[in-house]
Amino acid sequence: MQGKWGKSKIRSALLSALVILALAVAGCGGNSGKGSDAGSSAGVSPSGSASPSESGGPSDSASGAPAEKVKIEFWAQKFEDTTDAWFKKWTNEFNKTHENIEVKLTIVPGDAWAQKLKAAQAAGKAPDIATMNYGGIVNAAKLGQILPLNELMDPTVFDDLYDNVRDFVSVGGKYYAYPKLVEPSAVLYYRKDLFQEAGLDPEKPPAAWAEVLEYGKALTKKGVFGFTIAQNAADLGWSSWGLQYNAAGHLAVTDDWSQADVDNEGYKNVLNFYQQAYQSGIMPKQQLAGYADIKPFGEGKVAMAVCGSWAIGQLRNSYKDMLDKVGVAPMASFDGDQTKPTATLGGWTLVVDGKSRHAEEAASFISYLLAGDPAIMIDFFKGAQFSKFSARQSVDEAMKTDADASKDAWRALIAEKVIPYSKAEPIYPWDISFALSTAIESAMRGTSVDKALAKAEKDINDFIAKSKLAGTNPKA
Repeated sequence: MQGKWGKSKIRSALLSALVILALAVAGCGGNSGKGSDAGSSAGVSPSGSASPSESGGPSDSASGAPAEKVKIEFWAQKFEDTTDAWFKKWTNEFNKTHENIEVKLTIVPGDAWAQKLKAAQAAGKAPDIATMNYGGIVNAAKLGQILPLNELMDPTVFDDLYDNVRDFVSVGGKYYAYPKLVEPSAVLYYRKDLFQEAGLDPEKPPAAWAEVLEYGKALTKKGVFGFTIAQNAADLGWSSWGLQYNAAGHLAVTDDWSQADVDNEGYKNVLNFYQQAYQSGIMPKQQLAGYADIKPFGEGKVAMAVCGSWAIGQLRNSYKDMLDKVGVAPMASFDGDQTKPTATLGGWTLVVDGKSRHAEEAASFISYLLAGDPAIMIDFFKGAQFSKFSARQSVDEAMKTDADASKDAWRALIAEKVIPYSKAEPIYPWDISFALSTAIESAMRGTSVDKALAKAEKDINDFIAKSKLAGTNPKA
């Protein structure tokens, strides 16, 4: 009897175990597939979205244990030390105030950026968030390397952007990046004391190109050149974009990128200005420093200099003793109308990787850092000595009541009189810009304007044909 009962009990136990197992399997399979990976170490659904516990919802655990944090990788290119410190400060603040998300910041040196990012993308380990300049957005969106943010962020945050900047980050009606800053490429810096010595009104800087030439002659004296601007093709390739827009109303190719568009009066005026400035003797025959370096002006070797807004930081850091002598103004316009563009806006944004498994959490960090409390961005601009500028209207409004920002006349002038009229940098290949800048340099050195433009037109058209560029503008 004992042996028979034992075998029966064993069979019953096995049967009960099988029933329990079957019910457990049926329970898992009845969750519409959402919980199919719930027991995996990744905790990610087949679609790649975060599981409920990862996205900040309640944990499925009956024990009530806290949900595991979603880990977000954020790579930022190395910029100034103050920028690196700002990224670290506010990433730490985000992590303190968001218990379900942890952002890991990695600062990557600029010379290693492209190679490191490419290798990570190839290995399927690209960061969830990365810095990207405006020029890279359209192509990255076209290739699917970055995600549209419209459905990941509150749509109203894009309404806060200035109209001209909003277009910088949009492709096909979708927004693929959120701006951190803008930097106008051309601002006029001038010495008020030297203006007075030359009999010029220091409160009335030149507004037209003809006045720049006139003032330059009056300011040129032994040991001091009246004016300086880019002189070599490499610098002219990007620093002249604003002046091209100003005089011609467009850049060097047609909107569909099918042919060069430089055989016109507008481009003749651009080349004539550079040629006259150089040939008149108001400029040094050899460039004293790269266009992006305000050093010759800071050292008193030139009376008027065209440089980007970043020069404000250099002046305030390296030439503090002369700041009260410095005037800042929009770069002069061809005809004196300073509501026309004289600068393009470069700058940086944050993007979400096209294969990020935690896109919503990544976008929430971007919303916090760049599109949230204006005080966070004001903190950045203070660290940058107000040499960089906001793409958001609400931040500029908040600066009007900030103790430091509201007193900064240079910041207010550029924010109000330069940025609203500035244009985006072109997204076509650099070869086109370089062909035009080579023509400008050639004209400065003595080649006739017509001849220089004819060569630029041929070089641009040859490049378009060779690279099959016609009709490929993603924004046309």
